Amino acid sequence: MQNEVVSREQWLEARRALLLKEKEATRLRDSVNAARLALPWVRVDKDYIFDTPEGRKSLADLFDGRSQLLIYHFMLGPDWDAGCPGCSFLCDHVDGALPHLNHHDVTWVAVSRAPLDKITAYKSRMGWKFPWVSSFGSDFNFDYHVSFSPEDLAKDKVLYNFTAIEPAEAHDELPGLSAFYRNDKGEVFHTYSSYARGPEELIGTLMILDRAPKGRNEDSTMNFVRRHDEYEEAPKAPSCCH
Repeated sequence: MQNEVVSREQWLEARRALLLKEKEATRLRDSVNAARLALPWVRVDKDYIFDTPEGRKSLADLFDGRSQLLIYHFMLGPDWDAGCPGCSFLCDHVDGALPHLNHHDVTWVAVSRAPLDKITAYKSRMGWKFPWVSSFGSDFNFDYHVSFSPEDLAKDKVLYNFTAIEPAEAHDELPGLSAFYRNDKGEVFHTYSSYARGPEELIGTLMILDRAPKGRNEDSTMNFVRRHDEYEEAPKAPSCCH
């Protein structure tokens, strides 16, 4: 299906109308970002321990000497054979950002409930470098509402994305992003969490596709996404040179 074809003058008129909406969206994003920064914080008093390649570490240790910590709740359960394709898609965009984040006082860490050996194997398969630790045996994933036990899923409702949802809409693992701050006294605070499509803006490929002629060209949210080593070679467009 092809869009309407018009004159250059008509296109400019339509494009200027869209520009007004884009500027409105930018101002709204700025307003949302300001409101996010103004959120109150919650002190983290519970001791969480994670398995890492350097040994067991606390939540405070994960900051790696910085004051800000972003944790991506990566869907990889203890009995899973591979990581979630959607989480993998997002995390394909992380390594290039790490130097910029680290030099802006921000540490990025992925956390999954899978044992460390499974995480290490999948990380190696994907060729990633970002820190990724295991919360296996910890309450961390459950407390931040991204993992659900069989007992949770047997209830009438489960809490995800700050909303009580039907268990049929949930899963044993779901995605999210959480932010933490550590002050000079070593106290840790939970400042923000986002779930479902909330972290979507971290996926640069989607932002690029939104500007392509066919957009995301999807039947349902990210249904076209595969792990980056599972794509078949894309068919080439016809060319007059062949």
